[in-house]
Amino acid sequence: MTTTSVSRTFTYQVLHGYFLQTELKSESGTIGPNPDTFGLIDGDSKTCWSDFKAKITKLQQEAPAGTKYAVCWFGRHGQGWHNVGEAKYGTEEWDAKWSLLDGDGEITWGPDPELTDLGKQQASQAHETWKKELAREDPVPLPTVLFSSPFSRAALTLDITFSGILTHMKDGTGLRPYIMENLREMNGEHTCDKRNPKSRIHEMYPEFDFEPGFTEEDELWTPDHRETVLEIDTRLKLALDEIFGSVLSKNDICKYLIS
Repeated sequence: MTTTSVSRTFTYQVLHGYFLQTELKSESGTIGPNPDTFGLIDGDSKTCWSDFKAKITKLQQEAPAGTKYAVCWFGRHGQGWHNVGEAKYGTEEWDAKWSLLDGDGEITWGPDPELTDLGKQQASQAHETWKKELAREDPVPLPTVLFSSPFSRAALTLDITFSGILTHMKDGTGLRPYIMENLREMNGEHTCDKRNPKSRIHEMYPEFDFEPGFTEEDELWTPDHRETVLEIDTRLKLALDEIFGSVLSKNDICKYLIS
C-alpha cells in the first residue's frame, strides 16, 4: 500500500468572493461544467485575470508567517462506463447489486472503467474552454502543477483537457502530471473504484509521474467496505498535506487536480 509520510499538517480554508462555485448561495448544477471565465465573479472585466492574479499576489505578500494562498482548479472526469451502468439500472439497484460486479454482459465498468465517447467529448469541451480563456487579451493564468487520480477516466480527462496547452507540447516540453493514490473518489466495494495496475497505467500514460511508493496493485481498494464521508475527508486531508508540505515549490501558487 502507498504510505504517505506527512511531516507537516495544515488547516485549509476556501476564500469566498472570487468564484461562483464557492459561494454558498450558488445552487449545485446551476453553474454548469465550463462557465465563462471558469465562474470568476469579476469575469465581465477585460482585465479580470490580471486583476485576479494581482489580488492573489497581494494576499500572499500580506499573509502572516505560515500562511500560503494557492489557486486550485478542480476538474471532474468525463462520463465513464460506470456512469452509463448506473444510469441504466438506477442508483438504488446499482449500489445494491450491479456496482459490485465488473459488468452486465453488455457493458464493462470495472475495474477502472475508461471514458465513453461522450466522456471524451466532455473533456474536449474543457480543453476548448481553456483555449478560449487563453486567447483573451488578458489570458487566464495556467496551472504550474497537474495532479491526477490514479483512475483511467481521470487521467484521460486531464490528458485531453491540457493536450497542446500544458502536455504533449510540440517542442517536447510541458508538465508531467503527478498521480497520487489518495486523490480518488469514494473507495471500496464498487469495482469501478478499483484502479488498474501501475504498469498498465504507465503503459497508457507514459508522460505521467507516480508519487513515491505507488504500488503495482491497488491495495487501497477493499471489496467489503465502502468508505464513509469521514474516512474520505481523512484520506484527502493526507493527500493535501502531502501536496502542500512536500510536492509544491514555493513558487507554485496555481495547481490543477482531477478525480
